[in-house]
Amino acid sequence: MYKIIEVTNKRLGKKFTDFPNILYKNNENYVPALSADENTVFNPKKNPVHEYCESIRFLALDENNKIVGRIAGIINHKFNDAKNEKVLRFSRLDMIDDIKVTELLFDTVIKWGKAKGMSTIIGPIGFTDLDLQGLLVEGFNEFGSFITIYNDSYYMHHLERLGFVKDVDWLEKKIKWPTEVPEKIKKGAEIVQKRYGYRVVKPTSRKDALIKADIAFGVYNKAFNDLYGFFPISEKVKHYYLKQVALILQLDYIWFIYDKTDEIVGFGVMMPSLAAASKKNNGKLIPFGWLRILKALKKHDVIDFYFIAVDPKHQGKGVATLILNDGIIVGNKHNVKYAETGPELEENHAIHAQWKAFDVDEHKRRRCYKKAM
Repeated sequence: MYKIIEVTNKRLGKKFTDFPNILYKNNENYVPALSADENTVFNPKKNPVHEYCESIRFLALDENNKIVGRIAGIINHKFNDAKNEKVLRFSRLDMIDDIKVTELLFDTVIKWGKAKGMSTIIGPIGFTDLDLQGLLVEGFNEFGSFITIYNDSYYMHHLERLGFVKDVDWLEKKIKWPTEVPEKIKKGAEIVQKRYGYRVVKPTSRKDALIKADIAFGVYNKAFNDLYGFFPISEKVKHYYLKQVALILQLDYIWFIYDKTDEIVGFGVMMPSLAAASKKNNGKLIPFGWLRILKALKKHDVIDFYFIAVDPKHQGKGVATLILNDGIIVGNKHNVKYAETGPELEENHAIHAQWKAFDVDEHKRRRCYKKAM
C-alpha cells in the first residue's frame, strides 16, 4: 500500500528535490536540476511568483516509508484571471513504474485543485515560461539538458492510461555548428542592418549585461505573450531569475539588438552546456560543484540555445539573423561542435524556420498534457 504526505518543511523539501536524482542514479542520460534552485522555487519567502501563485508538493511513500513518487501542484491566479480559466498545473512529476503510485499522486493533487475551484489540470508546466516544462515523449536515449526535464518512457503511458491527452508539444533540436557563417545568414545580416538600421550590442561587463537584461525583459514579455501557458513576468520575478543566472552569465553569448532610436528590440541568450557538469555534481554545488561549473563555462564544445526574443513590431525583419550571424562566429571561437535548442512549440513555425540554414537533428519531443477534473 502507498500513502501520501505533504511537503511541509525543509527536510521533506530536500527529499522532494533529491528523489529524481535517486530514481535516475544509474541512467546515463538523466541530468539533475540544480538543487539550490529547486529548494527555493517553491518557497513563498524566496520566490516572488507566490504573490499571485499558490503551490503545494506531495510525496508518495511505500509501506517502508521509502519515497516512490512526487508531484507539485501550481495555480497561477493571474494567468487564470487573464484567460478566464480554472487551470491547475502539475509539475515535478516523478515516480516508480507503478500506475498505482501515479494514480495516487494525481488523485491527491487534483483533490487539492478542486478544493480551490479548478476544473482542468495541465502539465508538466511550472510557474512561468522560464520554469521546467514538458514531459519527454521522444528522445529517451538522448543526453539530457541543464534546462529541461528528463523522464522515462513509462510516464506518458501512465498519464494516457489515466485519461490525459496531448495539449501541446515542444520540439528540441541538435544543431551541428557550422565552421563558417552560411552565406544566406551573412547576406541576410548585412541587408537587415542597412534596411532597418539595427545594430548588435554585446555587454561589456556582467553589470552591464544585467542592466541591459533588466530593460530587455520588456521585450521578452511582449515577444512570448501569445505562447502557450505564458504570462508576463513581474518586476520581482524578473529579478529573481536574473539573480539566479548572474554568476554564470557569459558575455560572449548574450546579444542585444538596438534600432535607430536606441531602443532594445530583441535579445538572445546562449550558454555553454552545463549538463555534463551538473550530472557529475548530482545537482549540487558544494563541495566541488562550482569548480566543475566554472570549468564548463570556460572550456566547452556544446552550447545550449536558450532563446531569441524579438519585439512583435520588429518580428519578420531579420533580428534573429543578426544574432545567429555573430553567434556562429563566437561559437567557432570557442570550438563549439553543436548546439542544443530549448523546447520550441511545435506550431511555432517562425522559430523552426530560422534553422533552415543549419544541419539539424530534431531529436527530442516533449508534451504538455491536459485532463478535465
